[in-house]
This record gives sequence, structure tokens and C-alpha cells, in this order.
Amino acid sequence: MTKPALRTVHGQPGWTVRSNSVAMTVSRLAGFMAPVTFFRDTSKPVQPYAIAPWATEKLPPGVDPIIQGLRGDFFCMPFSGGDTTYRGKTYPPHGETANRNWRLIGQSRTKNGVSLHLEMKQNAQPGTVTKSLTLLNGHNVVYSRHRISGISGPMTFAHHPCIQFPDRPGSGRLSFSRHIHAATFYEPVESPEVGTYSMLKPKQTIDNLRRVSLIDGSSTDLTSYPARRGFEDLAMICSDPTLPFAWSTVTFQREGYVYFNLKNPRILASTVLWITNGGRYAPPWNGRHINVMGIEEGTTFWGDGIGPSAGANDFTKRGVQTIHRLSSRRPSDVTLIMGVAKIPHGFNRVRNIRRAGDGRIALLGDNKRRVEVPLDLDFLDRGTMEGLSV
Repeated sequence: MTKPALRTVHGQPGWTVRSNSVAMTVSRLAGFMAPVTFFRDTSKPVQPYAIAPWATEKLPPGVDPIIQGLRGDFFCMPFSGGDTTYRGKTYPPHGETANRNWRLIGQSRTKNGVSLHLEMKQNAQPGTVTKSLTLLNGHNVVYSRHRISGISGPMTFAHHPCIQFPDRPGSGRLSFSRHIHAATFYEPVESPEVGTYSMLKPKQTIDNLRRVSLIDGSSTDLTSYPARRGFEDLAMICSDPTLPFAWSTVTFQREGYVYFNLKNPRILASTVLWITNGGRYAPPWNGRHINVMGIEEGTTFWGDGIGPSAGANDFTKRGVQTIHRLSSRRPSDVTLIMGVAKIPHGFNRVRNIRRAGDGRIALLGDNKRRVEVPLDLDFLDRGTMEGLSV
């Protein structure tokens, strides 16, 4: 196993690995995965992940590490808001995994691809999280696995992909696999008295993602974004746990590609939409974090931490899983596949994703448009790649 060099990219020291299709940088701080360049071997490469505009600025004292380096995807455990205490243990916002430095184990490489392996020993409790990110030649995806070892008890966790949308209203069209429940946050997400603003009507069950109530009595379409400039909001979509796999997608028709997350809904039960479009005005936000959406795959009750997620809540009453119970006697793997597919003219929304034979999936769109891409869907349950996983 070799070790790539540590280099600073967009203000954060990190490591870069490449397949013949994808180049990926992962920061030491928080394990932020960005920039990631898909189709890097073509004339039109794709970089879907957002990088906060303050990435290279000197920030005021007291800014949490998670905000200092905010970009791309990162793993949150526990998935929580501000400093959260549970059974005498205190966790920073979105957990140690999203705020501390990761230790490089190394990279493993074969003729088929490359994996980057990082590790973080937890301070709040005994245990270790091992991050393995794999790129396969010819596959425009990142295969992500986080292995949780030595930890017992209830736990919430989530992936946090932050997607940058082109600066045009409705430039991206969102779609999701079948779900059993959807809702807005149970109270106003932001507080005008401290210079933050939200627009979605709180505590509403969403029957139609294209018609969601706003606080002014009108409605909005959550499947079309950017929208509602000047506001920050949260919505949550709870996947059908009986599906063999679940998915979230954004189609960028003019740019000619689809971004997608693929998951096992029994591992990552829901999708939190962090709709961040310039509604925070305190430093370092200053109203300039715009046209970004976190499409966050997790098992959690919102971002409220372990306690509210482990007890009865509005989601568990509807049959939605909001907690995992870990055992120190056996490791638990959290897997996710994140990727990009190029699309033809006329493909403006994903209607379904399904297997398309051995080692491929098909994205089915409007007007009978169909795109097949190479992808190892069994990774979601297997969590390993021959010769590449630790």
C-alpha cells in the first residue's frame, strides 16, 4: 500500500487519487470529498460538488471546522446540529468525523482502479471509523464505504453531498425513488433575529414534492432548483425500505448530465435536502452561499442527534428508521455510490433506475430516453472491491 502526497487544494491539505475516468481530492480535515472531476478523460469533464466561497479566506475566530472547509461530500457521525450531548458524551456539529483530521492509511491500486483509505479514532467514545473511497477505471462513480468498529449503542449517521447548481432558476431537476413519507422541518429552520431566513412552511407533510407550502401561503416546487434566493430550508424524504436499492438524482439538462446517489435504504433510510441559497448573513456566509443543495443520505431524525433519533418521534411513528444500533463485537459498514451519467438531448428528469445486466445500470428518463452506465451495484451490500478494500 502506497501513500499519496499531501497537497493543499482550495485552502485545505488533502490527497488526490485518479482512475482513468475520475480524479478525486479528499481533505485531511473532515474528509471533505471535493473537487471530484468525473469524465476527466473527455472534452466535457463534470465537477458537481460545491466548494464554499470562503475556502481560501482567513475566517473569524470560532468558526467550526465543518464550516471552515465546507465542500463536497463528507461523513457525519452522529448526524446532529450544534454541540450535542448524549449520555454524557458531547459531539461537535455533525460529529467528530466532520470536524477533525483524518489519518491517511494509504492507497491500494490494481489494474482495475484505486482506493484511498483514511482512519479516525473517536474521542467521545471508544471506536474507529475507517473511510475507503474507490474509483474503478471506466466507472464515473465514487464507491464509498465507512466501516464503524468498536462502538456500541444507538447512532445516527449521514453522508452530506453538497451539489453546486448552475446560476439559473430551475437549472436542476430532482427525482427520488419511491418513498413512504416526506416532510418539512418541524419548526422554522432559521431565525431572522440573527440574520438567517427560511421560507418553507414548517411541520407539513409533503404529499406532492412539486407543491409544497410556503410561509406566505403560496407554494413551491422542490424538484426544481435553484429557487427561493435568500432563504435556507430543510425537507426530508424517507425512502421505501422494501426497495432493493434507493436513489436520489439531479438532472442538469443544459449541461448534459445527471448526478446520482445510490444507497441501501436499510442502511441509509432517508434523504435530507439542505436547501442553501443565500439565507445566512453572518460571517463567513455573508449571503453568498448560493445555488447549493445538500442531498444528504442518512439514518436520522433530522439533524437532532442521537437522543431524539433513538426515541419515538414523528418518523418512527410512520415506520421510518431513524437510528442504527451498533455493536462493538462486529463492524458496521455504511456504503454509498455517488456518480455522474452523461445524457442525450430530451432527457430532463430521471423516472427510474434499474439494473441493466451484469455490471450496469439504466437511468430511464422522459420520452423513453435511456442511458446505461457501468456500475457495480452489488457494492452497496458487499462493501468491498477485490484487491482495493481494507
